[in-house]
Amino acid sequence: MSDLKVAVMMGSKSDLPIMEETANILKDFGVGYEMKVLSAHRTPKETAEYAEDLRKRGFKVVICGAGASAALSGVVAAHTTLPVIGVPIDATSLNGMDALLSTVQMPPGVPVGAVAIGKPGAQNAALLALRILGTENSEIAKKLEEYKQKQRQKILDISLN
Repeated sequence: MSDLKVAVMMGSKSDLPIMEETANILKDFGVGYEMKVLSAHRTPKETAEYAEDLRKRGFKVVICGAGASAALSGVVAAHTTLPVIGVPIDATSLNGMDALLSTVQMPPGVPVGAVAIGKPGAQNAALLALRILGTENSEIAKKLEEYKQKQRQKILDISLN
């Protein structure tokens, strides 16, 4: 199953501890991914070239984590027709609200799916990517059902007595 690919991008190496949450879930599901640090502002040409080449390289979904102005997911979405999921990262004194607003305020025609701020968002981005891949891959769909059942059981096993 590792031929299914998710591109995991981040605007700075300092975003890695958060985006590793994405990678861990993809690994657990056996889905291939590539991680890359590219900045919408500091490496705009390289970011555009990378995004434009993703489909040709066999990628199916892109996950972009960025803080502050969080332009990475929008720039990538402008250069590909693949689904792009933005993870707002809490990298400034605004605790990720700036990144969240930058991620969700996309103009019509440049869609970016947005998830929660920080580590929960990075986890949900991986799960959302898996749900997208699972629409055409029954093995992933089955693993997602098993994952949901494990989550359900964790709650049911909680005893407050």
